[in-house]
Amino acid sequence: MGFKKFSLMLAGRMALIMLSLLALTYVVVVPGYHAATLLVFFVVCGQTWEVINFVAKTNSEITRFLDAARYADYSQRFNLHRLGAGFGELGETFGDILNRFQEARSSKEEELRHLKALIEHVPVPLLSVHASGSVTLWNNAARRLFGSAHVTQLRDFDQFGTDFGKQVRQLEAGDKRLASFTSDDMTLKLAIVATQIIIGGHSEKLVSLQNIQSELDVAQLQAWQDLVRVLTHEIMNSITPVASLAKTAVDLVDDVTEKVASRPEIVEELGDVKDAVTTVARRSDSLMQFVSSYRSLTRLPPPEKHLLRLDDLFNAVAKVGTIGWDEKNIGFSSHVEPQELDVTADRDMLEQVLINMLKNAEQAMAGREGAALHMNARLNRRGHVIIEVSDTGPGIPADIAKKIFVPFFTTKRDGSGVGLALTRQVMIAHGGNVSVGERDGGGAKFTLTF
Repeated sequence: MGFKKFSLMLAGRMALIMLSLLALTYVVVVPGYHAATLLVFFVVCGQTWEVINFVAKTNSEITRFLDAARYADYSQRFNLHRLGAGFGELGETFGDILNRFQEARSSKEEELRHLKALIEHVPVPLLSVHASGSVTLWNNAARRLFGSAHVTQLRDFDQFGTDFGKQVRQLEAGDKRLASFTSDDMTLKLAIVATQIIIGGHSEKLVSLQNIQSELDVAQLQAWQDLVRVLTHEIMNSITPVASLAKTAVDLVDDVTEKVASRPEIVEELGDVKDAVTTVARRSDSLMQFVSSYRSLTRLPPPEKHLLRLDDLFNAVAKVGTIGWDEKNIGFSSHVEPQELDVTADRDMLEQVLINMLKNAEQAMAGREGAALHMNARLNRRGHVIIEVSDTGPGIPADIAKKIFVPFFTTKRDGSGVGLALTRQVMIAHGGNVSVGERDGGGAKFTLTF
């Protein structure tokens, strides 16, 4: 409306100039109107100057409006009523257009902030790998995953394990891969998925990294529990009647032996039979006890978690687990940093886990000179509580270290293969994990991560 009125006013002024020019032409042609000619000439000049000034004012305001739109300066105001009729509505039109621009931009910015907030709070780490090899971390989950490590290039991924760096570099759009990720005493299994995106003519790979370690642990644990449950049930069903019949056979042999006591040759043969049946009965009992021990893997109750001071826990474990160590020349030490460090866990379960580790270490260090065990508790850079139990024993070979947490696996002649499997189950129940490595200087080091 403002521009329409401006056009009408400009056309009116031009019409007046045309009329004035016609009048000037008339007085010039007709002789005797010298004074009128001069007057009309000045009128035409005045009207021309007024039109020029009128258009200049408008051009100045249009230029200011376009600069405001170009540089998104929405603070500009166009109060043009002081410039004369028609300019007020023109200024209102300019202001309305800028307000619409501002509202559209605010809407886009609000939408962008919303999208950024969504990406920032997505629990799955997201990052972009650019064609140049540079890396951009997009959300808080990605920054938490890499911790304080400097990650800006593809080569920076090698510090989290050669497998992880290799998998990310070889990842193509649409690929799904599994990779081991190691950082701050923790090893995780990550599911890696890549998507190709093109923005502004530049191509990049959007990579998501999902930690599936806990899901894998739970699934594997459930599979082992199901297997153990089936095996123990079937074995117990088979061995129970054997053990019962063997004991009954021993009693029958004793009765028969009393009845034929006068015939030494028969008594001697019955003695051999009794020895054989007694061996069967004894082995049956041992097998039943062995199978019964595995039922603990399927009957672990949910942990009753409480806040525990680790220095108190270490002292309690040492009193029970190091009995007789002085006579065997086995040293023990513990350290908690900071001293008031605590953990939320089931005290009974955690005590039993640590005591079992002390017993295992005692057997491993038997007869070794300078035998010693050290228990250490600390916080890692990710804020997780770490408990380390290290000994000066012979250590655990790498091929065996991969199997020691598997039920039924043992390297001891009289071992059941339950202890470390139960330890792993306890840690999974606490939402943590257990791992084994080599101690600096030789020996084994078990790490519990909460």
